[in-house]
Amino acid sequence: MIMAIFTGKGFTKEMCENPRQEVGWETEPIDSWLMHAVCFDDSGDIRMTNIWESTEEMEDGFVSRLMPVMRKIGIPPPQAEIYPIHNLTVFATPNRWPPDPSQSSSIKICYRERKPIP
Repeated sequence: MIMAIFTGKGFTKEMCENPRQEVGWETEPIDSWLMHAVCFDDSGDIRMTNIWESTEEMEDGFVSRLMPVMRKIGIPPPQAEIYPIHNLTVFATPNRWPPDPSQSSSIKICYRERKPIP
């Protein structure tokens, strides 16, 4: 499993939303893409963290689904840092999950049945 941290200058929230809608990863998930979080820092630059099952599967997903849409819309490729995951913990307790949508207009919960990893 890997964590991919993407950064880029000149991205807007609209540039982030258009591919999400056009690629449709919330309704047609990209295989092996496990988690996606986006924010903008104080200067307005994008910061994105994705968790993928492997670097190869991340590259496949980008080449086959994301890059064509990014090119079409005119979104420049972000800078990427890729790290192997040492530990991944998702805290989902009854009093904190699901998250309160009123806290953010963009909280999306997507679930896809997955086979357990042996």
